[in-house]
Parts: sequence; C-alpha cells; structure tokens
Amino acid sequence: MQYDQPLSDKEFDELDQFLLSDRSSDDAMTMDTLHGFLTAIAIGPEAIMPTEWLPKVWGEDGASEPTWKNKKEADRIFELIMRFMNEVAVTFEVAPKEFEPLFVEHEHEGQTLIDAEAWCWGFWEGLELRPGSWDAIDSSDLAPLMRPLYLLGADEIEESELKEVDDPVKGHKLALEIEANLPAIYKFWLPLRKSGVQTIKREEPKVGRNDDCPCGSGKKFKKCCGADGAPADAPEPA
Repeated sequence: MQYDQPLSDKEFDELDQFLLSDRSSDDAMTMDTLHGFLTAIAIGPEAIMPTEWLPKVWGEDGASEPTWKNKKEADRIFELIMRFMNEVAVTFEVAPKEFEPLFVEHEHEGQTLIDAEAWCWGFWEGLELRPGSWDAIDSSDLAPLMRPLYLLGADEIEESELKEVDDPVKGHKLALEIEANLPAIYKFWLPLRKSGVQTIKREEPKVGRNDDCPCGSGKKFKKCCGADGAPADAPEPA
C-alpha cells in the first residue's frame, strides 16, 4: 500500500477523533503529541520501523492497543498514521524550512500564544526510542538547538531550569525557536542517518557442497551434514 497521499482535513479529524475516543486508552497520544513523535522519528539519527514505534502511540508501555471493531478499522487507522508520518518526512525532504509543527494556540492575557509542550513531549518520546544515538548532536555546535526541545519535552528538567519555562510567554518564545531550529537539526542528521534494516552477516564462511564437511567426518559436505539439500556454492562435477 502507498502512503504518499497527505491527509485531508476530514481524514485528519477522523484520526484525531479516534485518538480522543474511548476506543483509545487514556495514555494514547493526541494529534499534536503524535506529530512531535513522528517528527523525531522522521528526522533523527536512525530509521525506526513502524513495528517498533507504533505501539507507543497507544501508550507509553506500548501494550495498550485499542480494541478494534474489525481488521478493516485497524488497517484504516494504521493507514492514516502512516500517511501522517509520510507527510512529515516528505516535507523535510522537499522543503524543510516550510515544516510547521502542530502546536496548540491559546489565549493568555489578551494574547494568542503557542503552547508546544504536548508536541515536544511527543518529540522527546521519539528521541527516547534511540536516546544514545542522539549524542552526536548534543556534543556538536548545534547542541543549543536541542535545548528548547529538552526544556519543553523532557519528563524532568533541573530545578534551576524551571524559570525558563514557568511563564506562557517564555513557552511561546521557545516554541518559535523550535520551529526555526528543526530544519538545521534535520540537516545535521541527514548524512549520518542509519538504515533501520540490519544486514545479517555470517560469523563463519559458507561451506561449499564439495568441501570437506566441517564436522570432521572426512566426507564431502554434500555426503554428510549437507545431505539435507543445502544450496551448493559450486556445481557438482559431472
């Protein structure tokens, strides 16, 4: 199945309503949290397979999958999430500076401010899937770009740092910094990004069917341990 079609407004609402419904657990991600989570996975240091990250959408313990009405419903929600993910990834590939985090707006003392905490919490959850692999950027010149994400997204910050997030206006400014910083974070990881598919290497060289059997019997491999039909490395002599 192809997931290259972005979500329509109706489909966005469909996924949003499902995440907020009684069908999902109380710990399930909301759309803004999910968007942050998918962003971290899309731009981070290592590709991560959906089989690993998808359970986290339904709760931190990864064991709170909804009770589906049927397979069709499960497939539909999976499709919407994957298209939501692909939309994030494609935006960074094509126009990273145009990426817009799904922040929440709220009114505060007559001002419309941005609240990025839920989005950043989701981003931090994505980061925590591979925490050690993010060390390279933390020890680089771009480390300051990660700080607003840490301040608003980490489960715990130092007591001395609380003054940086104790006011909605400060949170708003950090949110603007995050939006401005994301393209540079993506660019940092782009040449370093590792595939999520592992190549399995043989610990020992493959034994040809005409080689001596490694069991020490003195017989040819094809007449001994290879007699079960193992594929040959070389054609048998006529």
